[in-house]
Amino acid sequence: MSSTPSSAPVVHDGLPSPARGWAMLVIILGIMVAVLDGTIVNLALPGIAEQLQVSPSHSIWVVNAYQIATLVMLLPLATLGDLVGYRRIYIAGIALFTVASLGATFANSLGTLIAARAAQGLGAAGIMSVNSALVRLIYPADRLGRGMAINSMVVATSAVAGPSVAAAILSVASWPWLFALNLPLGIVVLVMARRSLPANSAPPAAGARFSLVDVVLNILMFSLIFLGADQLGVGDGTQRGGSPTAWATLLAGLAVGFVFLRRQTRLALPLFPVDLLRIPVFALSMGTSVAAFAAQTLAYIALPFLLLGAYARSHVEAGLLITCWPLAIVVMAPVAGRLIGRYPDGLLGAVGLGLMGTGLALLAALPASPANADIVWRMALCGAGFGLFQSPNNHTIVTSPPPHRSGAASGMLGTARLTGQTLGAVMLAGVFSVWAPLDGKGPIVALVLAACSAAIAATFSIMRLRRRAPEIARGAIEP
Repeated sequence: MSSTPSSAPVVHDGLPSPARGWAMLVIILGIMVAVLDGTIVNLALPGIAEQLQVSPSHSIWVVNAYQIATLVMLLPLATLGDLVGYRRIYIAGIALFTVASLGATFANSLGTLIAARAAQGLGAAGIMSVNSALVRLIYPADRLGRGMAINSMVVATSAVAGPSVAAAILSVASWPWLFALNLPLGIVVLVMARRSLPANSAPPAAGARFSLVDVVLNILMFSLIFLGADQLGVGDGTQRGGSPTAWATLLAGLAVGFVFLRRQTRLALPLFPVDLLRIPVFALSMGTSVAAFAAQTLAYIALPFLLLGAYARSHVEAGLLITCWPLAIVVMAPVAGRLIGRYPDGLLGAVGLGLMGTGLALLAALPASPANADIVWRMALCGAGFGLFQSPNNHTIVTSPPPHRSGAASGMLGTARLTGQTLGAVMLAGVFSVWAPLDGKGPIVALVLAACSAAIAATFSIMRLRRRAPEIARGAIEP
C-alpha cells in the first residue's frame, strides 16, 4: 500500500494518486463515524432511559453531551492543528473517539455514559476541526473541488443514515452495540491514518500561540448559546417562544461572545479567526453559510409540524417525504464538485440557493391537501439547491485563507453551520410564539422566512463575484 508516512517530505500540492486514495478513505471513514454518532443514539434514548432507570428528559444529555463537546472544541483544535499539525489532531481525535466508544459500550450509569459521550464528542471535534484542512493537503489545487464534494456527500449521507443504521442495529442487539461497532472501525482508521495522512505543508506563523483563556471563553460562549437555543423547546412545540431561562442563557452566551471577540481583535493569530473575516470573500462565504443553514434549520424543524398537523401524514410518511431533501443533496454533491473550477463558486452558490429558496417558497404555497408527489419534488428541489451551494461554498472557505491558516478555516466550517442552525432555531421560536405550530400557520410562516433567508444567502454569494481575497493560496481557484 502506497502511503505518505509522517517522516516524508512536506507535500505542497496534494498527494500522488495511490496515496491520495488511501488518505481520502481515512477522511471518509473518520467523518462518517463522527457524523453518524451525532444522530445514531436518538432512536435508542427510550431504551437507555429504561435500562439505566432515568427520566427521558435526563437521557437527552446523552445526545447533548456529544454535541456540546464537539461544538466548543472545534475552533481550539483547529488552531492547535495550525500549530502542531492537522495529522496529529486527526489521529488524536480518532484515538480518543475509539477509547470513549469503549467506555460508552460498558457504561452502567447515566453519568458514566454522559461522560463517555462527552469524550466521544471531543474526539469527534478533533476529526471534524481539521478534516477540510487535510483535504486541502491531500488534493492538488485543480482537483480540490472533487475532494470538497466528496466531503459534503459523506456528511449528508451519514446524517441521513444515522436513524436507519440505529434501527438496523437495535432490531438485533441492545443499545451498547451502537458504540461497540465503533471499536473495530476506529482501530482500522487509526492504523490507516498513521500511515496515510500528510503532514502540514506550511509551518506555523511567527507569534502563533495557544491561549487557555481564549479556549475557556470559547467554551463558555458556545456552550451558553447552544444550551439557550436547545432550551427554547422548538423541537416539540411545547414551549411557544421558549422560557425566560432559555433566553437568559442565550443572551449570556452572546455577552460572553462580545467580550471574547473583542479580545480576539487584538491578537495577531486569534483563536476565533477574526483575521480571516477581514478577507472579503471569506466573510461573504461565512455569511452565505450562516444564512443558508438558518434557512435549512427553519425548514427542517417546521416541516414535521406541517406534515403531521396540517397535512395529517403519519410519522413514517412524514419521515420518508423529508428524506427526499438530504437524498437530493447526496445526488447533487458530485455534480457540484465537477462544476467547481469551471464556474465561479459565488455563481454556483447563488444558483443553488436560488433553487433552494424557490423550493421553500413552493412548499409554503402548497394547497390545503397536497399529493405526496407535489411535496416530493419540492423537497428534492430544496435539497438539490443546497447540494449545489454547499461544496463550492466550502471550497471558497477552505482555499481563500493562506495555507498556514487552513486549520482555522476548517474549524470555521463547523462554526458557520452551528451559528446558522442556532439562528434558525431562535427565529422559529419567535415564529411559533406568534403563530401556532400545529394548525399549519406557524410552519408556513417559517417556510416563508426560510425562503427569505435563502435569498439573503444567495445575495451574499453573488456579491463574491465582485470581491477578491487579498491573499489566496497558490494554485487555488479564485472565487
